[in-house]
Amino acid sequence: MAAPALPPLPPQLKSIQHHLRTAQELDKREPVVAYYCRLYAMQTGMKIDSKTPECRKFLSKLMDQLEAMKKQFGDNEAITQEIVGSAHVENYALKMFLYADNEDRAGQFHKNMIKSFYTASLLIDVLTVFGELSEENAQHRKYARWKAAYIHNCLKNGETPQPGPIGMEGESFADAEKEEAGSSSVHSGTTQSSSSSTFEANNTPTSNFTGIHIPPGAHAPANTPAEVPHNSGVTSNTIQPAPQNIPLVDPSLYNAQSAGEVRLTPEDFARAQKYCKYAGSALQYEDVSTAVQNLQKALKLLITGRE
Repeated sequence: MAAPALPPLPPQLKSIQHHLRTAQELDKREPVVAYYCRLYAMQTGMKIDSKTPECRKFLSKLMDQLEAMKKQFGDNEAITQEIVGSAHVENYALKMFLYADNEDRAGQFHKNMIKSFYTASLLIDVLTVFGELSEENAQHRKYARWKAAYIHNCLKNGETPQPGPIGMEGESFADAEKEEAGSSSVHSGTTQSSSSSTFEANNTPTSNFTGIHIPPGAHAPANTPAEVPHNSGVTSNTIQPAPQNIPLVDPSLYNAQSAGEVRLTPEDFARAQKYCKYAGSALQYEDVSTAVQNLQKALKLLITGRE
């Protein structure tokens, strides 16, 4: 069911247009993520301007979209329970990031991976709906936005990007010209061309990324669907799921004995809960390997007090 159409996006709310466009792109494939993209846009828009007539009208229609989606997916735990929703959005954001990062490190530079880096950064924005970002996610967001702009500018200028984290002081999103794949604004439930750049200048990271280590980890499935830029003419290059190598259950867990009286700290419980969230979210993507790995981590921590 398509979400109700929105009126034209007021200029004051320009900063949320990319999150709303991402929601449109994910409506069919990932409706839960699309829902939280709109929720983020709604909350951010309310903070920016909820008083002028055009903004109030737009946000009211956006609220109608959210209510319609909540009714449609009311039996989905990722909508009704924030802890499940948070894990779902985070897992999908990291899937996008890891796909782009793996392509980058392999020297496969194309618009699809640029779009995936940028989409990952937008979805990490959305995680602020659930609270403050972890330091790791904040770093992923900053790195993804910087990488998207850097690779975009290299390709635009006919240069070959350097793969992986490198030192690029002062690389600016403002230098990125209008990207036809992303230069669209939300209007009546569709996308139209505008003068907006995909990469927002006010989010420019200028840090030196030399030596930063962002490895593909077991916290997110690796079989990531590539995002095709809107109206880019790029042929879909969706990664086909590979046969899964299911990890063996650690035999030591069967006979694990706690060393004396295990005193679990609140941080231990939080980490165990996080592993379980990741496992549950991984199962939604039918990634058994990641689910097993994270469940074993949680079990080991709860039994032994150690990771």
